[in-house]
Amino acid sequence: MTTQPVTNHAQLRAVYRQPGPRAAQKVLDHLDHHCQRFIQLSPFCVLSSTNGDGRADASPRGDPPGFVKILDARTLLIPDRPGNNQVDTLQNVLHHPTVGLLFFVPGMNETLRVCGTAQIVTDLDLINNLEVAGRRPQSALKITVKDAFLHCGRALIRSRLWDPTIQIDRTTYPTYGQVLADQIAGADAAKIDEDEDKANRDRLY
Repeated sequence: MTTQPVTNHAQLRAVYRQPGPRAAQKVLDHLDHHCQRFIQLSPFCVLSSTNGDGRADASPRGDPPGFVKILDARTLLIPDRPGNNQVDTLQNVLHHPTVGLLFFVPGMNETLRVCGTAQIVTDLDLINNLEVAGRRPQSALKITVKDAFLHCGRALIRSRLWDPTIQIDRTTYPTYGQVLADQIAGADAAKIDEDEDKANRDRLY
């Protein structure tokens, strides 16, 4: 049996009932005090962006809780910490400034979704406030909030994300270096792991 893909809204709504009124009513055009408190508690978020050709990307961002700074009810500031210097997200923003954010708080099943537009800033007056361990980021993303809402906890409940009893035995999956050595001809797994360990110790910031 061949199943045809869903290609229009009518076909989609034939599968899914209309959303209840609360689904639309909860979407805000700013960060109220509940959204702001969630962001202050969050040590981790996922930042989505797209390039000029529509290629989508999602990038993890993490730091001590409250690392995403709230400038006002419609403006956020996200530090860009040291990485591999591919700057995928930053390059995407240059072409297409619309971004999405998903904030997590350990122990909470609800997440916070924020959509907006981003610009890359290097003003010292802004990035000096993002310093950690005596080091400031080279740049930050200044996000103008368009939509924000609290997302229900069912995905995290189903995944049992915070349940320590389902954490894997780390030996059941290869190390970062072992994966890259399988993917990159001539790569040395032990050297990659050694370099990563050093970077994680000495170059987090």
